[in-house]
Amino acid sequence: MTERLRTQDDVPVGRLRGFRPRVRSIDSHADPSSPLNLDKLIHERLRLAIVSALAVRDKLSFNDLKTLLRTTDGNLSVHARKLEDAGYISCTKTFEGRLPRSEYSLTRAGRVALDRYLGHMEALITATRAGSTRPVEDEIATS
Repeated sequence: MTERLRTQDDVPVGRLRGFRPRVRSIDSHADPSSPLNLDKLIHERLRLAIVSALAVRDKLSFNDLKTLLRTTDGNLSVHARKLEDAGYISCTKTFEGRLPRSEYSLTRAGRVALDRYLGHMEALITATRAGSTRPVEDEIATS
C-alpha cells in the first residue's frame, strides 16, 4: 500500500496550519475611536462586569461577586485571575474562622484602564451616531 503525502491542496481553505488572516487598517492606531484599540482584557463581558462592580464598591468578596454577576465559581475565578495578573484588581485572602475569604478591589491601574475603556466606548458611540445621522440630516435638508 502506497502512502500519499498531503499537500496544501488537500486542506480546506482557512485550515492551513499557522494561517491567520490579518486585517489591519494603516491608521487604526492613530485613531483613538478605532474598535481595534479596545482593551481586549476588559472588553470581555464578565471581566467588564467585575471591574465595573469594583469601581462602584471599594471591596467585594468572591461570593458577593459570584451572586451579583450570577456566574459559577470556576468562571469567576478564571476571569478574576486574568484581571489580577494584569494588575487591574487585587485579591486579599483571609480566614473567617476556618473558612477562607477572598476580597477583591480595583487597583489604580484598573481604574485607569476602565476610564480609558469607557472613554473609548463613548468615542465609538459618538462617532457611530454622528456617522449614522448624517444621511438622515442630508435627506431632511434636501426635502
